[in-house]
Amino acid sequence: MSATERLRRIAVLVSVGKHRVSAASCYSRNDALALEIGRRLARAHDAALDVLHAGDAADPALQDYLALGAERIEVLECREGDDASEALARRLRGTSLVLTGTRAEGAYDSGMLPYRLAAELGYALIDSALDITVESQRATITQFMPKGVRRRVQAALPAVVAVHPQASAQPRYAYARIPDGAIVPEAKPARRDIEAAEWRVAPAQRKPIKLVAAEKRSGHARMLMATTTESRGGNVVIEGTSVEKAQVILDYLREHRLVDY
Repeated sequence: MSATERLRRIAVLVSVGKHRVSAASCYSRNDALALEIGRRLARAHDAALDVLHAGDAADPALQDYLALGAERIEVLECREGDDASEALARRLRGTSLVLTGTRAEGAYDSGMLPYRLAAELGYALIDSALDITVESQRATITQFMPKGVRRRVQAALPAVVAVHPQASAQPRYAYARIPDGAIVPEAKPARRDIEAAEWRVAPAQRKPIKLVAAEKRSGHARMLMATTTESRGGNVVIEGTSVEKAQVILDYLREHRLVDY
């Protein structure tokens, strides 16, 4: 792309998220930030904005993106086990700037789609973007780094940019936009992902959390405990009924604020 050519086309990839409480399908908060940044850049550069989703066109969560400002959502048919990155890359060739979230919100989403898509297209990839500006066919990105550090990087277009959940954008939800928008399914199916068969999917198992009483002893007392061989155990209750023994345990838990009743 020449340095004098303006930014003509921007694409935003959106996914289906999960409500934090009900687990119902809804828009992804991260992708909503990417959409708002894409809308802002499209207005600033008078560029066309394409909003794409790989999945089921009948999913009601897509209407949320219409309420967030997407005028038209193009849905590429993609079932479980299909290669979404290949289908998206086939559609996005020639697009100057592709915006995505860092990862979808499903239980088994790996966060690898931006990387696979950039590899398919041969584009540069910048992740954890907080803010994006485009000038002279170069994108300047403020990038999120650990421990509150920020870094400014530049990349020549075309590029894929993954937007961080703390990006500087404020999406506005309006029901009145939904009737004016359109969800357009694309009939061409995606090919099967040959690597998907190698993955083993299993339900996550929550490990029990061990309750530990807060340490109240001074540093000197802890040093003595570490250097002596005397018993470090608690009280051993031998006599009494089961109710009395249970009361001793409950008193201990309350004393160390391990329970709140």
